[in-house]
Amino acid sequence: MKTKITELLGIEHPIILSGMSWISTPEMVAAVSNAGGLGILATGVLDADETRKAIKRIRELTDKPFGANASLLFPGAAANAAVCLEEKIPVVNFSLGKGDWIVQMANEYGGKVLATVTNARHAKRAQDYGCHGVIATGNEAAAHGEPPTTFCLVPSMADVIDIPIIAAGGVGDGRGLAAAMALGAEGVAMGTRLMTTVESPLHENYKKLSIEKDVYDTLYSKRFDGLWCRVLDTPGARKSIKAGIFPWGYLKAIPNSKFLADMLNLPYWKMFIGVLASGWSNARQLAYMANAFNKIKEATEEGDVVKGVLPVGQVTGLLHDIPTVAEVIERTVREAEEIIKARLAQMA
Repeated sequence: MKTKITELLGIEHPIILSGMSWISTPEMVAAVSNAGGLGILATGVLDADETRKAIKRIRELTDKPFGANASLLFPGAAANAAVCLEEKIPVVNFSLGKGDWIVQMANEYGGKVLATVTNARHAKRAQDYGCHGVIATGNEAAAHGEPPTTFCLVPSMADVIDIPIIAAGGVGDGRGLAAAMALGAEGVAMGTRLMTTVESPLHENYKKLSIEKDVYDTLYSKRFDGLWCRVLDTPGARKSIKAGIFPWGYLKAIPNSKFLADMLNLPYWKMFIGVLASGWSNARQLAYMANAFNKIKEATEEGDVVKGVLPVGQVTGLLHDIPTVAEVIERTVREAEEIIKARLAQMA
């Protein structure tokens, strides 16, 4: 299937792996890229040295195009983005911040930049400072989609920008891919579907849960990590959302932020003082994030279905098996092509 996204990124199929912490590892990235899609490395839980090693590992596993993401709100994200640019990776994906400097540096070596956005205004801004495409994250998506659904968000962006749109949220099979194309997208990002595959490092407990749950079995709240966030409905998720951040969450954030600083190889007191100096609103947000990261790690790596919290999209209710990455991509494209050529043609 050829679209503006496949041409832009040099890939066979218009399917992108969402950059998911502890899941979008080098091995997972390579599996998606080798299957004809675009794997995106999650750097949020890596420091700069680890990011460089991960990029080198991906290049050992595939000669296909790949990308890496940087959530610019997070500590250490700018340094990780800089490493990606130094390594001249084919695609850089950023979110939660202004990435004009990323575009400028990527253009110097011919790299492509995708901005993850949740509204048409941010999509227009990304286009204005040179991004090559946007990932439009709808309400149905895992983690940080805002209230507008993919069905409305994608057309609203298609009306105001000319660069290609990748739809994220609600896509788990060929029906979703075909629908996204009809809405004005040139490709799709799949997180929940691809995390529930043979190659995915997601703990087996959560793979099993993901195919047992229904489309109703997610929670959507600002009280988990401080942003609008969709997670799997589990006891740990309900408890975290009920607790929020006040008052005990701030106390929990102290050891959890120490865990975060150690993970990112950042001096703890330097990070702590820097966060406080950035203002109350940002400090509050990072306190939320510190607590959330700990819960997500408990789910993805440890498989704790009682305390852990896993970001998933509503599409979890459409999953019924644990196939290989290649099987997911091949059948998604095949189903979409059948729908576009046969079903829609009959309606014309």
